[in-house]
Amino acid sequence: MNGSDAFNPRTILWAAFASMMAAAAFFLLSTYAPDFRLAGEGEATPLSKSGVGFAGLAKLLSLTGKPPAMARDDDDLLRPALLIVPLRPETPEKAVDALIAKREYKATLFILPKWEVAPRPDHRGWDQRIGHLEPVTVNVALRKVAAANIGWESRKAAPVAIEGLAVTAPEEMQWLTDPAPFIADAAGHAIVSRIDTTPHWILTDPDFLNNQGLADPTRAAAALRLIHRLQGNDDAVMFDLSLLRSGNSMNLQKLLVEPPFLALTLALIAAAALAVAHGLVRFGPARAEARAIAFGKYALADTTARLFRRAGRLGSLGGRYAALMRSRAGKLLGAPPGLAGDTLDAWLDARDNTAGARFSELAAATGATTDEAGVHARTRALNDWIQRRKRDS
Repeated sequence: MNGSDAFNPRTILWAAFASMMAAAAFFLLSTYAPDFRLAGEGEATPLSKSGVGFAGLAKLLSLTGKPPAMARDDDDLLRPALLIVPLRPETPEKAVDALIAKREYKATLFILPKWEVAPRPDHRGWDQRIGHLEPVTVNVALRKVAAANIGWESRKAAPVAIEGLAVTAPEEMQWLTDPAPFIADAAGHAIVSRIDTTPHWILTDPDFLNNQGLADPTRAAAALRLIHRLQGNDDAVMFDLSLLRSGNSMNLQKLLVEPPFLALTLALIAAAALAVAHGLVRFGPARAEARAIAFGKYALADTTARLFRRAGRLGSLGGRYAALMRSRAGKLLGAPPGLAGDTLDAWLDARDNTAGARFSELAAATGATTDEAGVHARTRALNDWIQRRKRDS
């Protein structure tokens, strides 16, 4: 490419187009970056491969021939498949209530949080355990779905029977007190508890289904049996991602690129594109610059009127205009020389045999008017009187 090609209009147009596309891509990626990071933050999500994540369960279900779906919006939540919902203390209660309302008659398994973890700086997607979450923190998540309190064993608990399999109890196992538990340990503590009469269940300890828990083959087999029992049909399982997005509050960037404001954004982009096209291509000849002060009698009168208006003196011109029209009417109608003022008004009134206002009345009203709009109306009436008498004479 030589020097002249660098400033070719087509080259500049393509460079501008590429820049706008790169800016749009950067805007979208920065807007949805928190959602894209869900898989790599090491949290208890169905996309996380850390110890507290549930990617292993999703992989295990895929090996059965029915890969699980990811519920990201309201339409997904209305499907009849079993929905697995990992709860987090920071999830807004309104978002959980909305999910429960949509899943009122549909099988749903809520999984309580358990471990406090932190990302490992040496390996993205992995985490390191800090310790067991305080019961009060777990209860914050629990009470968004049920009025209960969590309990936990600081010592090694006895094996738990899940669908006919004796499963080794997780470390520091969490449980609920439920008089009619769906699944309980040997001490009668609820591990899986049903919420009232709804098809909703609570798994108190996530280590039965998360990645570190499924490292035990017996737990993995028990996990498949438990999910099959809760399904109630052969539909594929779904993992909820809608609550994860609710933690990332809506901001101005998302409002611009999501309905219903997406239509407004597209309209603004189209308007900007038309404005650019208008600037690139001239429509018609260039407009010549007008003179600051135009030539001619009309321009002089117009300029004078503008000066009077700016000075605020138009309202005081009524009397002077009436005197000018009195003299003009006298000349046009043949008034005797020497008549002026009231004498001339009386002579003009005597020449008007039609019904309506007399010249003297119109002249007096014009002189008494002080507002601009009134002056215009009165002077027009005077001029009409003169034109009518001129035609009749």
